[in-house]
Amino acid sequence: MENISVSIKDLSLRFGRIEVLNSMNLEIKQGEFLVLLGPSGCGKSTLLNCIAGLLDVSDGQIFIEGKNVTWEEPKDRGIGMVFQSYALYPQMSVEKNLSFGLRVAGMKKPEIEERVKRAAEILQIEPLLNRKPVELSGGQRQRVAIGRALVRDVDVFLFDEPLSNLDAKLRSELRVEIKLLHQKLSNTMIYVTHDQIEALTLADRVAVMKGGVIQQLDDPTTIYEKPVNLFVAGFMGSPSMNFLHGEVIEKQGNQSVSFKGIEIPIRSYPSINGIKTGTKVILGARPEYIKIDEKEEGTVGPFEAVVEVYEPMGADSIVWILLGGKEISVRVAAGKRYTPEEKISVYFKIPSVSIFDAATEQRL
Repeated sequence: MENISVSIKDLSLRFGRIEVLNSMNLEIKQGEFLVLLGPSGCGKSTLLNCIAGLLDVSDGQIFIEGKNVTWEEPKDRGIGMVFQSYALYPQMSVEKNLSFGLRVAGMKKPEIEERVKRAAEILQIEPLLNRKPVELSGGQRQRVAIGRALVRDVDVFLFDEPLSNLDAKLRSELRVEIKLLHQKLSNTMIYVTHDQIEALTLADRVAVMKGGVIQQLDDPTTIYEKPVNLFVAGFMGSPSMNFLHGEVIEKQGNQSVSFKGIEIPIRSYPSINGIKTGTKVILGARPEYIKIDEKEEGTVGPFEAVVEVYEPMGADSIVWILLGGKEISVRVAAGKRYTPEEKISVYFKIPSVSIFDAATEQRL
């Protein structure tokens, strides 16, 4: 159990006949920031609530810091939890909200004051200590909610979609603060979100979930660049990965993916040797790995396409084009402009694409 902070072994949870989690195994390292990511209903919050002790598991065991806590009360698990809804006491000041759990636990006053002071300093909420929650903005309330977990001085922090009630600007500000908080404290943090930007920016590792099963557990770059299956590929990225359905053909010893009469050579694809000719495949290309009128090393083309829509996004732009009658998105530099119905040539950066077996949806 050395250096493992949270260990989940063969964990299952059923509500009647409905299986929400099925024989899940997961080990989270000491000081790691793990993000549980997935669409609504995939089981990520359920898993977090099992770790917290808010749900009784049907089978399996949960260890925190080497101690079996499967049947321990939440207060005895050595965790601090931050909820989506802030869950602050409206009649109490910020200082009282922060200290409430410690006072109930019978901690001595000087120790309580010291912990509240430290949490307030870390989260920069010292000027707010005498205010009531109603006098705070959403971002300030969420800082207080994080502070209430912080004063417990625990080994593991659990975050359940803590930023989903905030507007986009506040979300990005607090995201940075949570990352800084983790760098300062080095505690283990388990964070639930359906927001892939939060996952990619915050996590040491991301667990992408679907139907109560972890589809892929890896660092953010690997999850984004080398998704193990079609679900992970489509869930990560905005706009989503482009998918071209075709078949692997071979001419003069070189393989291509034939898509609506367009032949895309794939000889520079990293695992080309494992792909059999005749396999029905889905070629996945992120918008930034398709180039317009720009041949680079590793690209194949040109292929003729037509511009459909041009979307300026500030730092860059998205061009929606029609290739073989299929609508796909391409990311271009902000200064480049295109007009609808303009004829263009596109190139695919093959070393960076993903190829999936159309039958199994697994990466080839």
